[in-house]
Amino acid sequence: MRLTLLAVLLASGASIADAPVTDLSNSGQLSEQVSQLKRLIQARGAAQVNLQQQINDLQDEVSELRGVTETHTYKLEQIVDRQRELYLEIERRLSNVQQMAPQPVEPAVEIQKNEQYGGTLSENEAYDQAVNLILKERRYDDAIPAFETFIDKFPKSIYIPNAHYWLGQLLFNKAMYPEAQMHFDKVISLYPDSNKRSDALLKQGTVLQKLGDNAGAKKLFQQVVDEYPESNSANLAKSRLLTKG
Repeated sequence: MRLTLLAVLLASGASIADAPVTDLSNSGQLSEQVSQLKRLIQARGAAQVNLQQQINDLQDEVSELRGVTETHTYKLEQIVDRQRELYLEIERRLSNVQQMAPQPVEPAVEIQKNEQYGGTLSENEAYDQAVNLILKERRYDDAIPAFETFIDKFPKSIYIPNAHYWLGQLLFNKAMYPEAQMHFDKVISLYPDSNKRSDALLKQGTVLQKLGDNAGAKKLFQQVVDEYPESNSANLAKSRLLTKG
């Protein structure tokens, strides 16, 4: 009996010796791998955040450059418009001279010395003087009463719509927006065939922007595009519409 019990105990010991033992070193490696994976995920997240910030910065720079480009384009268009306006005025005056009987004309120097704008001048001379105060002498404040006097003295002149436009522009530059709005509206409403009507519509939209009426401004910009699609004013209006979304 004792021999049998001893044999059983020996067999049990052998079984225990053969049982597998858990490899603790493998468990440590797994923990390290998990930690590395976490660090990789965190690094990738930080890289994505940094990349998104760089993209946002680039988008801001592009928007800023687009705004600068639009500003330069607008200024260039204004210069071109002024030159075009001057050429058109010269053509009109030459046409009027051909239709009128020859008359003695005072030298331009003597005309500019007249301090009473339009007081003793003919229609063409008074308009010339007012325009020259802007384009040549850059006496913008003096040009305002010159155009006002011209409108009062020559209400039937072919230059009346242009005079209203110039007044609107001069008053707009002085931030006198309601007064500028009145003159632009006269060009738009009373002179549908005027070559300044598209410009007046564009400037009227800009006035509404300054007064906070963005919906009204957008409507006028769209009107310029619809009615004068090939004009420089339409190109400027399109840029304003894109800016306003």
